[in-house]
Amino acid sequence: MQPTFVLVHGAFANSFSFAPLQAELGLLGHRSVAVDLPGHGFGAAYPRAYQAPQDLEGLATAPGSLKGVTLADNAAHLTGILERAGRNGPVILVSHSRGGITATAAANARPDLIDRIVYVSAWCPVALDAGDYYSEPEMATVDTASLAAAMAGNPAELGLLRTNFRTADPEVLAALKAAFLADGTDEEFLAFLNTFQPDENLDTGTRADRAQAATWGRIPKTFVRLAGDRSLPLALQDRLIREGNRLTPDNPYDVRTLGGSHLKWLLDPAPAARVLGELAAL
Repeated sequence: MQPTFVLVHGAFANSFSFAPLQAELGLLGHRSVAVDLPGHGFGAAYPRAYQAPQDLEGLATAPGSLKGVTLADNAAHLTGILERAGRNGPVILVSHSRGGITATAAANARPDLIDRIVYVSAWCPVALDAGDYYSEPEMATVDTASLAAAMAGNPAELGLLRTNFRTADPEVLAALKAAFLADGTDEEFLAFLNTFQPDENLDTGTRADRAQAATWGRIPKTFVRLAGDRSLPLALQDRLIREGNRLTPDNPYDVRTLGGSHLKWLLDPAPAARVLGELAAL
């Protein structure tokens, strides 16, 4: 029976990111569903201050609907989708970037709902909480200072993360492009940037949300490395793979590699669709 691919987006993203991949999967004969986590997609909030002409002072203080949304909320939402998808046969859970944290939490809670879990340059914390990896050597090449320049407001006061993706600051735009789509054109970068939403929830989990051997560790798993990723560097991807393999040595990652940046695989989805098609046949 053909599996259903359940696709989980990363930070500030939504199900729209997966439209080209879903088209490619469909043309190859595969069924897929792209998830919008709570407060994402058409459920996202766009403060009036975010619209042009922008009110930067207002943007820094405007309330957002993602305040108080937790990782547990995300995992519960995903679990409900996995339950529904499972009525139609096997389920392959695919996550990208920060979506891996939600996928891991759902796998810890309900491993019975997932026939394979796939991380595409995605976070799967094992040894540390997700945020703590940013101070590790593998993340030293990430230009966090330039990326922080795109942030709006104080996360502690807003109760959420807010980024001004509609900035016209050339230095900030250059930093964002270098981090996420260095191998794309300026036109592709701006098109993708305009699918992002300004707000993201703060909660990235605690020790209890890291991969657990007794639950997450029972699921067959694949890690798709993105060789040109500068926002989640290859060294960090490889560390996550090593840590996962040490946690479950009898169930190691099946590792695949695609070229390209953090977002290029979504703009040019044919290679990723072929890899996922191979996994569906396992």
